[in-house]
Amino acid sequence: MNPFFFHHPAQIRPGRSRRASSWDRTGGNDDCWRIDPGKTAILAEIDGPGSINHIYFTTIDPNLLDYRDAVLRMYWDGEETPSVEAPWGDFFCISNCTVRRFQSLMMAVNPGAGPHTINNGLNCYLPMPFAGGARIELANQSNRVFGGTLGRVWFHIDYETFDSRPPDDYGRFHAQWRRKNLTTPAQAPSIPNRGAFPAANLTGADNYVILEAAGEGHLAGVFLQVDNVHGGWYGEGDDMIFIDGERWPPSLHGTGTEEIFGGGACPDKEYAGPYTGFVLIENEGGEAFKGKNAMYRWYVHDPVRFGKSIRVTVEHGHANDLANDYSSVAYWYQREPHAPFPALPPVRARRPLMPQTFYVAQAKFAALTTRLIDYQDRFVFNKEEPPVWLEGVKRLTGEGYLFLYTKEYDKANERFAEAIGVFQANGQDVAVEEP
Repeated sequence: MNPFFFHHPAQIRPGRSRRASSWDRTGGNDDCWRIDPGKTAILAEIDGPGSINHIYFTTIDPNLLDYRDAVLRMYWDGEETPSVEAPWGDFFCISNCTVRRFQSLMMAVNPGAGPHTINNGLNCYLPMPFAGGARIELANQSNRVFGGTLGRVWFHIDYETFDSRPPDDYGRFHAQWRRKNLTTPAQAPSIPNRGAFPAANLTGADNYVILEAAGEGHLAGVFLQVDNVHGGWYGEGDDMIFIDGERWPPSLHGTGTEEIFGGGACPDKEYAGPYTGFVLIENEGGEAFKGKNAMYRWYVHDPVRFGKSIRVTVEHGHANDLANDYSSVAYWYQREPHAPFPALPPVRARRPLMPQTFYVAQAKFAALTTRLIDYQDRFVFNKEEPPVWLEGVKRLTGEGYLFLYTKEYDKANERFAEAIGVFQANGQDVAVEEP
C-alpha cells in the first residue's frame, strides 16, 4: 500500500471507475438479491486488471446467525482457491453474531433505522488489486433464505479497471478466519521462587494461531474475538509474531493482549479509533471482562513484513493458562501463490456460544421468516392483497425479534410461539427445525 495514501485523492491517474451492485435491472426499485438456502451468489465477476476499493452490504432485520452462517469468498487472477474466506459478519468485524457499530479507517459498521443495532451498513475500505480478473461470492450455507424478515441483501462493490497490470510490488489481498473452541490450557514450566504468574512460555508452541502464511508479503490487520467463559481478566496473553520460520523468541513479542489493540490496562469499556479498537466488551452479568470481547488492529503505517513466511499468534492467558473461545480474521497482502487455508468448519461448528434458549428462538424466527418471505414476495413484489391476520404475525414476530437483541430469549420464544399459533389457526403450517 502507498505510504502516502492520504495524498491519493489529489493524484490524477488513468483508469475507469465502476460498480457491481444489486441494482434492479428492470429499472424498478427492487435493488436487492435473494440468496436461497445452500446457494452461492456471484456478486462480482471482473475481467482484466483493476482494484476493488470499497465493499458495502446491508440487510433488513437480519437473522443474527446470518453473520456466521454465510461465507464471503474472493478470488484473484483466475485462481482456483479463494484468497479470502471468512464468515460474512466476521469479515466486517462483527463478533460472534453480536453487532457493535463503529468506524475505523478500514472497516465500519454504520447505523440504519430501528432500535438497538438491528439494521446496519457494513463497509470495507481495504484495497484489493488484481491483474487478471476478480470474483466475489457470498455463500448461504444455512437452511433458510439469507437476509432476515425480507430475505434480501443489498450490496455495492466499488472498483476501478486499468489498461495495464498493477505494479509488481502490489500484493494480493487475503483474509482468513480461524477458531479454537475452547483453547487448551498448557502445561508450562514454572519460574523458581516466583509468586504471581509463575509459569513461563519459552516456545509459543501452544499459542492461539491467528495466521500461518507462506510467501512474501505483509500483515495488514487482525480482528480478534475472545468469548471469555472462564471469567476474570483474560488478556495477559502476549502476541508473538514469527517471521520466516524463526524460532522463539520471535521478531515481534508483545506484553499483553490489550497493547496489541491500543488499549489502556484491562479495558472494560468499548472504544473505536482509526487503527485500533475494542468494539465489543460484554461484561456479561455485570462481571468485568466476562463473555464476548472483540478487538481490531490495522497495520497501516507499520505493516509486519515477511519474506518467506509468517506465523501470527497470541497467548490465551499468560503462558496459555486459560480455556476460552478464540476466533479471528487475519488480513494480509502477499505475492501468489498462497498456502492452502485450513478447512472452514461446518455451519454449526462456526456458531457462537449462546444459551439454548437463544437457538430455540432463532429456529422459530427462521421458520416464521420463511413463511413471511413467501407472503411478502406475493404481496410486495406481486401486488396481491395480504390477509388481515398476517399483520398479527408480523407484529408478534417483530416483538420477539427485539427481545433477541435485549437477550430476553424466553420472551422472544413466547412471542414467536404466539406468531406460529396465528399461522396455524389460519390453516398454515410452520416447520420449525431442531435448533
